[in-house]
Amino acid sequence: MANENKNLKICENGHKYYKSSDCLTCPICESERKPTDGFLSTLGAPARRALKNNGIKTVKKLSEFTKAEILKFHGMGPASMPKLLGALAAEGLSFKTRGK
Repeated sequence: MANENKNLKICENGHKYYKSSDCLTCPICESERKPTDGFLSTLGAPARRALKNNGIKTVKKLSEFTKAEILKFHGMGPASMPKLLGALAAEGLSFKTRGK
């Protein structure tokens, strides 16, 4: 019923899961990789991967980008922006502005 339109997949770690898309990301592996603290822990998996895939693992590194640059990353959406702005503000930082 709940899995009728989904395909059974097995990741390289042997986890079994169902997905209707061609996405190969295992939700079990993804939840095991989620940080327990820091600003990345507040984000959903796609946004977290988008930042990590672009070398952003710290708030300091995040501050080296403009909002527009961040939003262009695959997996990053506007819903994550308040969390990122809050993380920057907590460290006394902000997004880079054009021309700097």
